[in-house]
Amino acid sequence: MSKRSDTIETVLLALELLRRIPRGRKISASELHEQLNNTGHARDLRTIQRQLELLSEHFEIERDERSKPYGYRWKERAAGLALPVLSEQESLMLALAEQHLRHLLPASLMKSMDGFFQQARTNLGAEGGGKRGREWLSKVRVISTTQPLLPPKIKAGVFEAVSNALYGNYWLDVDYKNASGKRKAARVMPLGLAQQGARLYLVCRYEGYDNERTLALHRINGAQASPHVFDRPKDFDLEKYDADGRFGFGEGKRIRLTFRIDKEAGLHLLESPLSTDQTATALETEFEISATVVETAQLEWWLRGFGDQVRAIRRSSCEDNGV
Repeated sequence: MSKRSDTIETVLLALELLRRIPRGRKISASELHEQLNNTGHARDLRTIQRQLELLSEHFEIERDERSKPYGYRWKERAAGLALPVLSEQESLMLALAEQHLRHLLPASLMKSMDGFFQQARTNLGAEGGGKRGREWLSKVRVISTTQPLLPPKIKAGVFEAVSNALYGNYWLDVDYKNASGKRKAARVMPLGLAQQGARLYLVCRYEGYDNERTLALHRINGAQASPHVFDRPKDFDLEKYDADGRFGFGEGKRIRLTFRIDKEAGLHLLESPLSTDQTATALETEFEISATVVETAQLEWWLRGFGDQVRAIRRSSCEDNGV
């Protein structure tokens, strides 16, 4: 490699490190080394340590040498990496992504993006000048369609282990306690991660089995990714798994559901149908709704929630109807 190429590589590494050094907490050379490896910028640890020593001499970066490994962070009033890397629009998108995607991205990837999220927050801060972007964050909100619940607590390290194993297709060792309180240790093949309301669920296959199970992350007492990679099964499709009602405690059976509902309670079904083939007949004080849906426990809970506003419920198998 030419001297010019070496110089460019050194500059690029320095920029990557400057972007990832946080303000409010310290980060070690090993953590930065892991972040760079996860994003495809592979460098040996000693190279990163040498770069950090140089950067802390020439930038307002604090190096904590009281104990090893040393910790690095921007000083409290430091300007940081003052490069026009992120526009106001890009900063706004990253700020929203950090809020709403933190449980849908691998923990290692979120951690590697920490420097970018910090820059986005700085750009949208009072001193960053991004007034319209900052105001936009207070103008939008995701509203729950059910009674809001606080998310259950997930044991320390569980989400990191689960998401990283899912990302890398590694077998995962879990210590799981089901809803009945029965505890079991198992090795599972992580296949998908889903957020349902305030809860996170892992779709997986137990070692030695070919059917899928759904594990609630807050019921996992401990998890550790193994170094062994598995071949992701070609017959599994998370979108189909969801469409089959598996997260609603169903088995994928499709039925033709017909019921009558008071007009006031059922008006929203004309705006947000149950299915693409839904039909709605307006009667004197009620609507008669008919739609093809997946039979699940969640569907039953939804119907019961209307109380006596829903009546004349009929179900028929789609197979019986030749569908």
